[in-house]
Amino acid sequence: MKSIKLLLLLLASCAAALTAADLENVHTVYVLPMGHGLEQYLANALTGEHVFVIVTDPKMADAVLTDHVGAPLQQKLDTLLAPPAEKPDVKEADKNKIETPKGSIMEPANKLDNPADNSNMGRSKGMVFLVGTKSRQVLWSIYDLPKDASSKELDRIASAIVSRLRKDMGLIKK
Repeated sequence: MKSIKLLLLLLASCAAALTAADLENVHTVYVLPMGHGLEQYLANALTGEHVFVIVTDPKMADAVLTDHVGAPLQQKLDTLLAPPAEKPDVKEADKNKIETPKGSIMEPANKLDNPADNSNMGRSKGMVFLVGTKSRQVLWSIYDLPKDASSKELDRIASAIVSRLRKDMGLIKK
């Protein structure tokens, strides 16, 4: 019985050490939109506590901070982190171009991204994930449900999340 407990303790400490090692490699973070504008409060708290550098270009980020994971996040990361499209050779493009008159029903007047990608509906309330941009693995997560959507409560939640992150990174002595 003691050996099982010892093994479990050893496994837990190894998992914590691996997570801390992954977090050590994160220096720049891109913050995705979150419910009730929580991303603004998190960006403020993270920069105020000097935990991460918040970047406005996702291609410069080591990780992204989000309140959801799954297929929509993967699609969003694919879009944000895709290399810029190469411009085709003008002469080659002219050869293959089919002329579509302006205002035609064949040409959409307003090409927008999928609105569901920007929606806050269906997101996990109270969950925050730090996801590596290269590995696409969840490096860290926390659950802390705000009591309401007031700015005071969102600021409190952001401070609590950053404090926990600092503790897990070893920036605060336990």
